[in-house]
Amino acid sequence: MPLDSITRRGAMIAGSAGLVFACSGHPESAAEIAPQTPVWRAGPSLPFAVQEIYPALHQGKIHLAGGFVSDGETISGATDRHVVLDPLQGTWMDAAPLPVARHHPNLISFQDRLLAIGGFEVRSEAAVWVMQAGMWAFDGDEWSEAPTLPQPNGETVLGVLNGALHTCGGRNPNGDANASWNDHSDIADHFVLTGLGGAWETAAALPTARNSATAATIGSNWHVVGGRTVAGGNTPVHEVFDVNEDRWRTAAPMPQGQGGLAAAQVGGKLYAFGGEFFDNGGGVYPEAWAYDPTRDAWDAIPDMPHPRHGLGAVAVDNEIYVIGGALEVGGNKTSDLVEIFTPST
Repeated sequence: MPLDSITRRGAMIAGSAGLVFACSGHPESAAEIAPQTPVWRAGPSLPFAVQEIYPALHQGKIHLAGGFVSDGETISGATDRHVVLDPLQGTWMDAAPLPVARHHPNLISFQDRLLAIGGFEVRSEAAVWVMQAGMWAFDGDEWSEAPTLPQPNGETVLGVLNGALHTCGGRNPNGDANASWNDHSDIADHFVLTGLGGAWETAAALPTARNSATAATIGSNWHVVGGRTVAGGNTPVHEVFDVNEDRWRTAAPMPQGQGGLAAAQVGGKLYAFGGEFFDNGGGVYPEAWAYDPTRDAWDAIPDMPHPRHGLGAVAVDNEIYVIGGALEVGGNKTSDLVEIFTPST
């Protein structure tokens, strides 16, 4: 991404609230600078560096389990570690570890349980991306088996709509092989679970198959934004599932395609952060964005203080905790950073 594009964006956020800004190099989309003064501040650092995570808020506390951990510079494998942050106390504490170490397990609070869904296990140096279909439920003391997905599930998005759990997109094994990243391809599959005592059912497929997207629920609408495809790279696509109408529609695309990003909803808006790109030598996106569904429009918000990918974003009241991830593209410079973003009110 051209440096002058980032510089202009930062200057306009600082001094030109309310003006229309078109991202340089991305003429197909634009972002409006909102008249707001949101704030970043440092949060309580994680007790270890970790990336490729999907933390979640459960019973008032932030839970993080699994992910890729680092030996200092590069990732060294998956972890089973499970840590919990009470935002009121500001201290991370260890909780019961996952039954098996996984990276990319997707966490969500559902029916009084914390769920860890799918992800990948590391079996050997040649089998780092062994995609899983299993799901575990945490009751506050220990993890137990929960309804298995219809198929292996990785780099997907989750949401709870009208009391039902939804998962869609991600990647799935092409055939019998299930060991490396290249064994998998993008999918649009959409599954729904109405209760932990039941089984997953098939729902309307995501219109655009992709992985490493992010999502947030606003009212009865489930917004799936960004991500990437194996063949085409990062995408700005933004699609919305209306649970009341049981159908998808297309919404305003992100101002630029960002894969490996994170998002959360505060005040009826979706906030998206970070991600990575692999072209032109690769890098990590500093840009962050806010989507307003009442205008079907994206606004630029202040850049991340420390740009990262493979991170998590969790809303607590009117703040968003932006957690972990890596400071460089791929497996380099895994971070223990936690930064808190407060949107304007």
